[in-house]
Amino acid sequence: MLSAFLVEDNPLIRENLSAALTELAPVQMLGWAAGEEAARQWFAAHDDWHLAIVDLFLEDGNGLGVLRALQARDEPRQHVVVLTNYATPDIRKRCTDLGADAVFDKSSEIEALAQYCDELAQASS
Repeated sequence: MLSAFLVEDNPLIRENLSAALTELAPVQMLGWAAGEEAARQWFAAHDDWHLAIVDLFLEDGNGLGVLRALQARDEPRQHVVVLTNYATPDIRKRCTDLGADAVFDKSSEIEALAQYCDELAQASS
């Protein structure tokens, strides 16, 4: 079971994504943050997570700032993915350059994200 934390400002997306991932993959949602500062604070206070799912456009700040903060993670079991509506080749490269393990498009790659979660859970068991 993967322990995941979601950084997403849209309440409907948070709810639907949490429900989909817990149904489609072995994911337990630890919580969420709507903005960069809240996300940074949560990650600074917790190290018991396996997966961070980060949107780029947030209530305050942005997901790139969250990625920068998570670059210092030293736990090999901790993975960071970006889930965005703007998964262009340039954005994908920028996110991976900042330490994202993968980038998924919200509109077309939710199943790929669930598959990624499933593969991570199998690899860690």
